[in-house]
Amino acid sequence: MTYTHSKIRLLLSLCCLVAASLAVIAQTPNAKMTPTMTKADRTQLLKRFDDATKQTLDAVTKLTDAQWNYKAAPEKWSVGETLEHITITEGFLLKTVQDALAAPANPMWAERTRGKIEILERRMLNREIKAQAPEPIVPTGKLTRAEVMARFKSHRAATRKLMAVTQAEVHAHTQDHPEPTFGTLSAYQWLIFTALHNLRHNLQIEEVKTGAGFPKA
Repeated sequence: MTYTHSKIRLLLSLCCLVAASLAVIAQTPNAKMTPTMTKADRTQLLKRFDDATKQTLDAVTKLTDAQWNYKAAPEKWSVGETLEHITITEGFLLKTVQDALAAPANPMWAERTRGKIEILERRMLNREIKAQAPEPIVPTGKLTRAEVMARFKSHRAATRKLMAVTQAEVHAHTQDHPEPTFGTLSAYQWLIFTALHNLRHNLQIEEVKTGAGFPKA
């Protein structure tokens, strides 16, 4: 793959934003051992979520249809399919958080969730670590561009509302992740996961856009 100076600058800028994101998230470990979100927890979570949302919209809104649908290879996802995946996944992630909050608090939450944010950061933002999306969240490509965009914004709004208003003990209510490396995550960590999942696929979108065959218009 050939990179021009402008494409290299774009990727470096994206990496700097991701690094800044990690600095924000790293300030929110559950070292305080309080079950509810502190003001700092909420502020940092919303900032991370809003930054990821803006990054996505900035990356896709002005694309032509040819750019939206471009696939580097038949088995690769287009920008549109990547955003469809983000959108489908976020619906599942929000349901996971809601299920965690509806279940009884985990009396072992502090022990079981300690250090998990750092693990999420290392794995989710490393595109060298590959993951196979399960069938329910594989994009179909059948949705129109307008439908994908509308659902993305709707799901983001619903997730952000929960982040902004919940007074639940988000650190004490947990759900297990099917990936053993992650294991038990608190509802708060699932919300962090949502932001990191968005960032991971923002990186994928930029990989598509900086590919040699990506349409100029």
